[in-house]
Amino acid sequence: MKRILAEYEFSEEQLNIICELAKSCGLCEETVKILYGRGLRTRSEINEFLHPSKAGFISPFKMQGMREAVELITLARDGEWTVVVYGDYDADGICATTIMSKVLRDFGIKPYICVPERRNGYGLSTGLIDEIFEEYCPELIITVDCGISGADEVKYIQEQGAEVIITDHHELPDKLPGCICINPKFNDGYIYDNLCGAGVAFKVGCALNGESAYKYLDFAAIATVADSVPLTGENRIIVADGLKIINKKPSKCYAEFINKNDNVNSQSVAFSIAPKINAAGRMGDAHSALALFNSLDDGEIFDLSAKLISYNIERQKYCDELYASAKSMLAESDKIGKVIMLYNDQWNTGFVGIVAARLVEEYSRPVILFVRNGDMLKGSARSVESINIFEALKACSEYVAEFGGHSQAAGVNVDISNFESLKNALDGYITERYTAKDFIPTIYINGELKGNYSPRFAKEIELLEPFGVGNRRPVFMVKERAAEVRRVKAMSPHISVKSGKIELMCFGGAKYSRLFSSNAEKKYIFEYNVSQFRGKEYIKGFVRDFVYDAEEISQAREELFCGYIEALSRPVNHYKVQIANADTIENLIETCGEFGTLFIAYDYGTVQKYKSLQKFNCELFTFSGKNGASASVLSPDTENDFSLYKRIIFLDDTCGIRLEISDSIEIIKAENAEIPAFVHKLNCDRMKLLEIFAMLSANSGNIQGESAAEVAVKNNFGCSRTQALFALKVFEQLSLIDFTNGHLEIFRGVKSKLENSELYNLILKLQG
Repeated sequence: MKRILAEYEFSEEQLNIICELAKSCGLCEETVKILYGRGLRTRSEINEFLHPSKAGFISPFKMQGMREAVELITLARDGEWTVVVYGDYDADGICATTIMSKVLRDFGIKPYICVPERRNGYGLSTGLIDEIFEEYCPELIITVDCGISGADEVKYIQEQGAEVIITDHHELPDKLPGCICINPKFNDGYIYDNLCGAGVAFKVGCALNGESAYKYLDFAAIATVADSVPLTGENRIIVADGLKIINKKPSKCYAEFINKNDNVNSQSVAFSIAPKINAAGRMGDAHSALALFNSLDDGEIFDLSAKLISYNIERQKYCDELYASAKSMLAESDKIGKVIMLYNDQWNTGFVGIVAARLVEEYSRPVILFVRNGDMLKGSARSVESINIFEALKACSEYVAEFGGHSQAAGVNVDISNFESLKNALDGYITERYTAKDFIPTIYINGELKGNYSPRFAKEIELLEPFGVGNRRPVFMVKERAAEVRRVKAMSPHISVKSGKIELMCFGGAKYSRLFSSNAEKKYIFEYNVSQFRGKEYIKGFVRDFVYDAEEISQAREELFCGYIEALSRPVNHYKVQIANADTIENLIETCGEFGTLFIAYDYGTVQKYKSLQKFNCELFTFSGKNGASASVLSPDTENDFSLYKRIIFLDDTCGIRLEISDSIEIIKAENAEIPAFVHKLNCDRMKLLEIFAMLSANSGNIQGESAAEVAVKNNFGCSRTQALFALKVFEQLSLIDFTNGHLEIFRGVKSKLENSELYNLILKLQG
C-alpha cells in the first residue's frame, strides 16, 4: 500500500516568515508554502521564479572553454573550414544538433550534420568517424549532447587531422578528452550545472550570435523537457520562453505534433512532441527526426512528420509487447528479489528502458532489462527514488563490462556468464543498505483540503508553470467516504466524483466506481485544474491517485455484501478446485512469499480470522498494484487481471467460481468456508419483490444509475442496498429490466415466475 507524506513541514518561525512573504508578494500563504518549501526564501527569489525572464540568463563566457571555442569557430569560419556537427539519436541530441547547425549558419558556417543510430551506440564511434572523414573530410568536428567520455575517439579524430570541440552535459569522467570541452558540470564560474545538451548548444549560440540565438529557445525547451533535467534556474527560463514561441509561432517541424487549439505547456511537450522525436531513434531511424527538424520543404516536413507519428504508434505497440513478455517471465519466477533483472534476445534495445521504468512503477524496486546479443547483454536500468542504482552498479562493477548513468537510470552491459553473479551481488548490496520503507511507493502532497477550496489559490498554482522534474505540479489530498459517482457521459470510462469540498474528475476511473461509492474512507490525491468553457471559469480536482486504509474496510460491509450478490449473479466457471483445511490455509499464508498468491473473501470478518494474513495488504474490490504481489482482496471486480497469480485461495463461500480465472492458476478453497450471515436476512417473499418492482416502475423517470449496482446505491427503495440489489438482479434474470444501453429500461407486463431466476433459487438454497 502506498504511503502519503508531506513534501515539507515548517516550524512556527518559518510559518511567520511565510505569512510575511505572502503579504509582501500579494500571494496566498498556501502558495508561498510551496515556494518556500522548494527553496525560495526571499521576495526577490519568489518574483524571479514566478516571472522567469531572459534577463536571468548567465553569461555563456563564464562556462569553461567557451572563449576558446568561439575563437576556434571564428577561425573555421574565416578559413572556410569544413565543419561537422555530431549529435545523438534522442530528442535532446536531435534538438541540440538542430540548434548548433542553425547558430553556425547564422554565424556564417554551413555545417554538415550527423547523428549516430542506436545500433552505432551512444556517443562518438570510430566507425561513424571513419564514415564522416570519408564523406566530408572535416577540419572541425563539434559534438553536441555527447563526447565528454570519448577521450580515445577524440584522439582518433585529431590523428585524422581535424580539430574537436566537445559540448556536452553528462557527468565528467576521470579521463577528459584532450580538446576544447564545454560542459556545465565543470567547477568554473558558471553557477548552473543542470543544462541539457541542447541547453549547452543554445549557450554556444548565445556566445556566437548574442540575443539573436533566443529564436531557437523552442528547440531548447523541447529538449529540456524531454531530457528530464530539473526545471529550475536557467532551465525554467529556457522552457518558459520556449513555450511562448511554441504557442505563438510554432516551427513547422513539430507543429503536426501539437493540438493547435490547445495551449501548449511542459506536459504537452513531454507527451505530444518529445515521444515522436524519440520514437525515430528507438526505431533505428534518428536521421528522419534530424531531417525533419532541419528541413525547409513543406512537403518533406509533412511526410517526415507522418513518419515520426507512425513510428511512435509502432513504438507503443512494441513496448506493450515487450512489457507483456517481461510480465510473463516474472509470472513464471519462483521469487522476485530486491532487484528485477531479465534478458531476452528478441527484445529491442530502444524499448527496454521505457518498459523498465514501467515495471519500476509497479514493483517498487530497481529493474534492469537486457537484450542479448551473442554472449553480451546490453541493458537499461531504472530505479525507485530512494535507491541509487548507479552507486549499486558501481559497487558491483566487477561483474559489469560497462555502465554509466545516474541515480535513477543507467545503461549497463554485462557478459552473460556474469548475469546471475551481478543479480545476486545487487540483491545483496540493496538488502544490506536499504530497508523495507525504501520499497514503499510514496506520494508527496502539498497540503490537505479540509474545507472548501480557494479559487484564488487554485489559480495561483498556475503561476508555478512550467512544471516538471525539480518543480513538479503540486498535489493535494482530500478525504471522503461514500461519494456520488457518475460517468462524464453514458458508457464513458471517465467519472466525476462529487466531493463535499471540490468536484473531482478521474480519467479512466469507471472501474473504481464501486470503490469510490463505498463508505470506506479514501484519501484522494488530486491536482487543481483551472479551465474555461463558454466564458466561464471552472475549477476541478483531477484525481492522480487514491489510498485507503484496510481498517476502514469494515465501514464498507454493505458494499461487500452487494459484491457478493453481484458475484452470485455471474455465470459459473467450471474449473478444478482443491479443498484445504484451516491448518493448510495458515501454512499457505506463512509460506506463499511476497508475490504470486491471492486470497479472496466477501466478508471482512473472514479475513480477520486468519491472523497471519495481516502481513499482506487487504484490498477492496480492486488491486492497488499490477505486479502480482500477494494480498487479500474483498469482493474483487470482474475486470481485475488474475493472470499475474499462480495460486488463488477462496476463504469463504464458493461464489469465487464465478470469476474468470485461467485454468493454469491453482485454485484452493477453504474447507470451513462460510456463507455470509447477511444472506439469511434477504427477503425472498414474492410480495416484497413485487413491492420493489412497483416502486421501480412508478419512479422510472427519476431512477439514477447505469447498472443494477448503481441503481441500488443511488436510489431509496425503503430497504437495504443488498435487498434492493438482490431484487434488481432477479428482475434482470427474469428480463423485467435491462441496462444494455447504459440506462434502466423496464418491461411491464412480462409474465415470469421467480423460480426462473437462478439467483433467486440460489439464495433460497443458501438460506437452507
